[in-house]
Amino acid sequence: MTYTGDVRVGGPPDVRVLPGLQITKLAVGPYDNNAYLLRCRATCDTVLIDAAAEPGRLLDAIGDGRLVAVVTTHRHHDHWQALRAVVDATGAEVIAHPLDADALPLPVGWPVSDGDRITVGNSEIGVIHLRGHTPGSIALVYDADPDQPHIFTGDSLFPGGPGNTRGNKQDFTTLMNDLEEKVFGRFPDAAWIYPGHGRDTTLGAERPHLGEWRARGW
Repeated sequence: MTYTGDVRVGGPPDVRVLPGLQITKLAVGPYDNNAYLLRCRATCDTVLIDAAAEPGRLLDAIGDGRLVAVVTTHRHHDHWQALRAVVDATGAEVIAHPLDADALPLPVGWPVSDGDRITVGNSEIGVIHLRGHTPGSIALVYDADPDQPHIFTGDSLFPGGPGNTRGNKQDFTTLMNDLEEKVFGRFPDAAWIYPGHGRDTTLGAERPHLGEWRARGW
């Protein structure tokens, strides 16, 4: 496997080819956001996770694929600055959790909740509601191979800890509870984590530090 997940703004994307799905990771915009294109290898139907910035680069990366939907992982503006331009160019469906939908620049045509499934051609990705970073933050999981799922966590989980809850102890506890129950408690160590910024990680690399995160409170 040549995929590393190490990308930089202005640099080339990194591509990971799985049996049913191709994952393309790009770094875009002034906040060094990650955007992910999930493309069904059989139909070329494509879903974009976080139209964060630089719509031209995102559209170029779609290539000859057909963008059917854009999923916004949460309401923060750095994750949807290119949403309108990408949707206007492609007609893609707008997907987000209802609790964060009102902050987006376009109406959400497909509201999703915990446990919902999103079709990507012949494949599916699941929705995981992770409260805390924002009320409607979601992660997406491609779990066709239960031994190594692929989880796109937005700003809810990074290498080294959970997403920022701005010092709110209740939000931090809620996010940690959701992460432990819905992510660490459900998926194996080999699960690959694709965060909203920066490098990838695995659940196995992060699991030993859960107690440390609880103790430090962020």
